[in-house]
Amino acid sequence: MHFDVITLFPETLNVVTEFGVSSRAFKRDRWQLSTWNPRDYTRDVHRTVDDRPYGGGPGMVMLAEPLHQALEAADSANHCAADEVILFSPAGKPFTQAMAANLVTKKRLVLVCGRYEGIDQRFIDAAVTTELSMGDYVLSGGEIAALVLIDSVVRLLPGVLHTPESAEQDSFSSTLSGLLDSPHYTRPAVYRDQAVPETLLSGDHKAIARWRRQQSLKLSAERRPDLIEAARRAGLLSGDDEAFLASLP
Repeated sequence: MHFDVITLFPETLNVVTEFGVSSRAFKRDRWQLSTWNPRDYTRDVHRTVDDRPYGGGPGMVMLAEPLHQALEAADSANHCAADEVILFSPAGKPFTQAMAANLVTKKRLVLVCGRYEGIDQRFIDAAVTTELSMGDYVLSGGEIAALVLIDSVVRLLPGVLHTPESAEQDSFSSTLSGLLDSPHYTRPAVYRDQAVPETLLSGDHKAIARWRRQQSLKLSAERRPDLIEAARRAGLLSGDDEAFLASLP
């Protein structure tokens, strides 16, 4: 899988190639990364990539031409168009685990990292296939969002994690009906007078699975009731699930 990232700050992408799970997969050539700086495709001495917005207002707007040139250079280097050209934007669809699972099936993604007040809409209209948002807040640029997307997608590539079950049991995964994951415990069995729940020490796999499911439901109901409603609408909650939810205070 290949990521091309259009960014004014290529060095920020080093995080996913130098640290953690994504770095190990990168060094094993499970995925590749190329960065493209729009400043390299300017024609003036100042390497200008932004200008004042038409109609007035605060901030500066990224020019369409350097972005187009960077995208065309990336396509030319790869000898093909990308499966998706993704722009990170507050106006985009909220990024989800389901989207990450879909993107991992693609061979090549272009990620466009905006800066300043925004990007000339004409580039978006002509080149961008998908706009994504990482949440209801504003960042100074799209680089952090690109790191989030790359990490969330790469860890889903076959063989990247030590066991496939690790990804299957993640919060928001289809295995958990899109709910939050249950709490986790490890040694020692008692830590600062807090004991591990007895069920997890019982060796009864059915009881453990039931406990984890109920804890997932409880945590989701307390902190993300919207996930419960989404799972209910999708028909992903069993009769036992509904009975447990009804028993919660």
